[in-house]
Amino acid sequence: MGCVGCSGVSGRNPQPWLVDDELWWRIEPLLPTAPPGHRRPGRKRALEDRKVLCGILFVLYTGIQWEWLPQELGFGSGMTCWRRLRDWNNAGVWQRLHEMLLDELRATGRLDLSRAVIDSPRSGTQGRPKTGRSPVDRGRPGSKHHVICDATGIPLAVTLTGGNRNDVTQLMPLLAAIPRIRGRRGRPRQRPKEVYADRGYDHDCYRRQVWAKGIKPVIARRGTAHGSGLGTRRWVIEQTIALLHWFGRLRIRWETRDDIHEAFLKLACSLICWRRLRTTLR
Repeated sequence: MGCVGCSGVSGRNPQPWLVDDELWWRIEPLLPTAPPGHRRPGRKRALEDRKVLCGILFVLYTGIQWEWLPQELGFGSGMTCWRRLRDWNNAGVWQRLHEMLLDELRATGRLDLSRAVIDSPRSGTQGRPKTGRSPVDRGRPGSKHHVICDATGIPLAVTLTGGNRNDVTQLMPLLAAIPRIRGRRGRPRQRPKEVYADRGYDHDCYRRQVWAKGIKPVIARRGTAHGSGLGTRRWVIEQTIALLHWFGRLRIRWETRDDIHEAFLKLACSLICWRRLRTTLR
């Protein structure tokens, strides 16, 4: 069976939405079980869930509309996949999957919390919750993906706001959204030693708040010339954003409900982590 996590970006895997056994082994215990006494005719629910997950990933990768999901693929209807994505997100499945994979990455020595990098790319959309008129794109409505990654580009957390929100307003929420990462003996890690950001985060009051959390802010100053050297360490966030926006459903926000778009964001972060982890496990 095809593999969700390996080589999707490079195109070497023609069907990256097919879930392999290793990834399914991690996801299946996180899924909520059917209520007691609830009868489901036909195949076992575990198999159904796996097929539906493939349908969700097909939509995430291709950006196709839910109602256009090809029935011949055997993934169920688009509405079935949408409902299951909603229910699993409400149950916290994607957040727990992301945290589990971060734990495994730290256990294998792939996670580098010596510094974190932050940025806020824009995603085009129409008038929907958590959207706003962008001040840098001729007032077009849109949303922003606020992303923070480790020193190697592994996504640690992501949030969604309207396109009119100032980037710096999400600096502290993103730092707070980093989960307690286990995987090694001792206390879980949640705070990087440093956080790097561009000029959009240049506010002294926020620098003081970052210092108060025990994190050193390394933020470019407004009005200074380019070539400060910070870009040699900030470039990894551009790589992470490019990987996120390689998923067709994240380049443009089609979802009316913000929780569905946020579910796709968390799921995409988990898939990026899974790719990194697979290269270690091989």
